[in-house]
Amino acid sequence: MQRIHLLSPRLANQIAAGEVVERPASVVKELLENSLDAGASQLDIEVEQGGVRRIKIRDNGTGIIKDDLSLALSRHATSKIITLDDLESVNTLGFRGEALASISSVSRMHLTSQAESESEAWRVEAEGKDMATAVRPASHPQGTTIDVRDLFFNTPARRKFLRTEKTEFSHLEEVVKRLALSRYETGFRLSHNGKQVYDLRPVTDQLHAEHRLATLLGKKFIENSLTLDVEAAGLRLWGWIGLPTFSRSQADLQYFFVNGRVVKDKLVAHAVRQAYRDVLYNGRHPTFVLYLELDPATVDVNVHPTKHEVRFRDGRLVHDFLFSRIHKVIADVRPESGAAPAGLQEDSVPSTTKQDDITEQPALPLASRSSDGASDWMSSSRNSVTPNQVRGQLDGMRRLSGYASEYASSRNETVDPETGEVKEVDVPREFADNTVALSVQDDSSVPPLGFAVAQLHGIYILSESQSGMILVDMHAAHERIVYERMKTAFYQKNIASQPLLVPINVAVSQSEADLVEESGEVFESFGFRVERTGLESVMVREVPVILIRGDVEGLVRDVISDLSANGVTDLMASRANELMASMACHGAVRANRKLTIPEMNSLLRDMEVTERSGQCNHGRPTWAHLSMSDLDKLFLRGR
Repeated sequence: MQRIHLLSPRLANQIAAGEVVERPASVVKELLENSLDAGASQLDIEVEQGGVRRIKIRDNGTGIIKDDLSLALSRHATSKIITLDDLESVNTLGFRGEALASISSVSRMHLTSQAESESEAWRVEAEGKDMATAVRPASHPQGTTIDVRDLFFNTPARRKFLRTEKTEFSHLEEVVKRLALSRYETGFRLSHNGKQVYDLRPVTDQLHAEHRLATLLGKKFIENSLTLDVEAAGLRLWGWIGLPTFSRSQADLQYFFVNGRVVKDKLVAHAVRQAYRDVLYNGRHPTFVLYLELDPATVDVNVHPTKHEVRFRDGRLVHDFLFSRIHKVIADVRPESGAAPAGLQEDSVPSTTKQDDITEQPALPLASRSSDGASDWMSSSRNSVTPNQVRGQLDGMRRLSGYASEYASSRNETVDPETGEVKEVDVPREFADNTVALSVQDDSSVPPLGFAVAQLHGIYILSESQSGMILVDMHAAHERIVYERMKTAFYQKNIASQPLLVPINVAVSQSEADLVEESGEVFESFGFRVERTGLESVMVREVPVILIRGDVEGLVRDVISDLSANGVTDLMASRANELMASMACHGAVRANRKLTIPEMNSLLRDMEVTERSGQCNHGRPTWAHLSMSDLDKLFLRGR
């Protein structure tokens, strides 16, 4: 056996590089984070051969003074933390002090910098087996330039694991994209093999922020996303979330930032997935760019070498905050809000073999895309209306007046010839609950989903709106309406429980039994009563009425597993919702059932006040919109 000895500085750094430097993208991430921590407002990144041959990053930050240049390339050398208290409240992206030493040990790296307090620039590089540093004078403006050449030239085994130039650059580009999304106030320029890829200027307002988002993620993301900015309990969440119909086959358009640091956290992923649960098509993934701001002392960023993971002091609070806020924004998407679902056509239905991109059909909002759209129905009392808009609305009301009269006459009512107002609408029994009366108050009042014209093949409702034509899948729409009513009734009754004639004994591990004992209120909130009866056993004595015929033991085991993995669970609510969704599906109006004009109008009014009415219980869109310009294009009008 060999004697114990100290590793050489270069070998120790190369071992550390195995954790920090996986590929060129890892180098760019570490160097850009240092530049941002130095207060840079402009970052220039030049890359050759996917970053393997060369990575050059220049910033205009505070720079490094001459006396600290040698230390900058040493292991565990940093200016960002001094004491343990600093580590418990990290405000910087980097703090470990290993990146520069690790990178210089597996490449030919030069660092040139001029500090704002000095009049001269200096260049430093590490040489030899012992990583001795050599400092020389240089010419450079304020800031720092780091030039990394021939990555892994002295570790050929690592270099063999690198992919093609295109693949490596795509990873590197993704790193730049994430950091550009995290710091809007900073400009970014990226070039590859002498060709400019991005030139992002510093952002000064919301419009420029959305322009940067459109540049990095595509215009369709902005067109099909909702904004949110909420604050509670010391937490602030803001950003953009995609509409349920604007989904991906992969979870590759999901960006989450905690205090400006991009993270991938299972607790966050669980909260977002739960918020989209009722509206996302099976197998699809939501899209979002979200920013969470909270006290740095309540989040631990020192849990992973690459700093991609974090740990929250109160994970339950963060999870519930994220879920409730995102869930509410999605639930508030209704026809009058200006965000309509994009119709999923046959070629955009996800499959296991298709590498499809974002659903190509754009969201088709009624309220925000046209000057004479249906938003006037909601906001005409607040916003000024042009004469052309008034004229268009009057023409539309004249066309629709016949339907309003037919709607009223079917209930032995009359329509006021001056105002078009209908009194006390009596809707059919099928749609009697929670239905909005059709009330045409003035010539500019047209509901967001318009008025029904006809039924197509016993499946679709054709409606004429202020801005064009609307098609509604009557079964899918009624299914969502029934489902939301069932959920409301179910949860407002605080979930009725039923004692089991023969309690169910479930064998578990000791840790799982401890978890059940600690989480009794979680089970009780959903109508379960689960008691610990032994060191490794629990007894189920009561279950919610709606789940009485389900696999109770399997559900309890799944809930325990979910609590153990995430600290929270939504499985019981999920199972109850699945059962109610199935019941709603069977209870909704079926295809080929003939509906009268009043019945169709009643369904449209219900959709306008029902949460998540843009999708059925299975995530399919319930309605689609064609504007007059869309129709004109079909027939080449105006050309």
